[in-house]
Amino acid sequence: MYPVNMATVELADTQARGVSIEAARAVVERGIAERAFPGAAWGVLRGGEVVTLEAAGRFTYEEDAPPVRPDTVFDLASVTKAVATTAAAMLLVDRGVLDLNARVGDILPGFVVGMEPGSHKERITFRMLLAHTSGLPAYEQLFRYCAGEESLLRAVLTLRLQASPGEQTVYSDPGFILLGKALEVLAGEMLGCLCMREIFAPLGMETTRFCPPPIARQMIPPTENDTWFRGRVIQGEVQDENACMMGGVSGHAGLFSNVRDLLRFAACILADGKSTDGRQIFQPETVAQFAARQGDGRALGWDVPAPGGSSGKYFSERSIGHLGYAGTSLWIDREQKLAVALLTNRTWPDRANQAIRQIRPLFHDAVVEGLRAGH
Repeated sequence: MYPVNMATVELADTQARGVSIEAARAVVERGIAERAFPGAAWGVLRGGEVVTLEAAGRFTYEEDAPPVRPDTVFDLASVTKAVATTAAAMLLVDRGVLDLNARVGDILPGFVVGMEPGSHKERITFRMLLAHTSGLPAYEQLFRYCAGEESLLRAVLTLRLQASPGEQTVYSDPGFILLGKALEVLAGEMLGCLCMREIFAPLGMETTRFCPPPIARQMIPPTENDTWFRGRVIQGEVQDENACMMGGVSGHAGLFSNVRDLLRFAACILADGKSTDGRQIFQPETVAQFAARQGDGRALGWDVPAPGGSSGKYFSERSIGHLGYAGTSLWIDREQKLAVALLTNRTWPDRANQAIRQIRPLFHDAVVEGLRAGH
């Protein structure tokens, strides 16, 4: 059975705490009714305390589908970039192993060997990969012509830049694929192993991992009925095709987790890198460095609030967050000491539905308004 400590998923008594969450729950239920997603789990952390863990809906739209629970594990999709890859980068910065201003080509020589004259790939640094200013393309369907992990990595290494390094901010999956591999080279071990031992285990993130075992897959909501690539329902294995070709472990996608675990991670960030038992997982100055805005774009490995964005209108400028393509998100407000995780499988049964774009900001606004009304 997928490892779950049931003691960690008991719901807080929100009425006793004076917190109104009815409006937030109504937004989620509206999303389910309007088929923005079949089910969702969500949680709120304020001042280091979990004030609510909730769930609604089912794994799919069928009436007999399993109900989503507060402890249900979801495919995090690109939230992987923040919770795994960026967190691993923070660890290596703390240990003096990673220099953010070092050139990627010095660690991954295949990135610059044989490059086209004038491409400027030799100028790309790890800071640029984290800030999405490398000039690499946003996305490529590499899985269509790559036979496995090695060929896909070679394809990423030889991608042409779409812009000069440092010129513009373009969110890039290939950039984080490279970042994940470079971190493995620097650490001398696989990304998943590093994160499990040094981040997830110390923080008590008991359900968080890459590649859930086959026996656990039926306990995870499916993300898609894949009729065009794998020819099966994707459940308990990474939805992202490029990550699939890499064995399910990649710097850009592949992590699975539940709401409670994400709030444990958020609590560490809000505590300047310290776990609830007092362990310093990340140094405070490293947390601050990675959370700082990079020009007018993003933070290092994180998104930041923007007008009309997914975090709504109440998250402060000191907030960081990340979205996942499958319908997941984590937002952390370092000023309000607030974190909100929302996990769905909005891509079920296919990817056409974009209604979650309207739901996310309404949900986050309702959460903050409910918290304020509780005082």
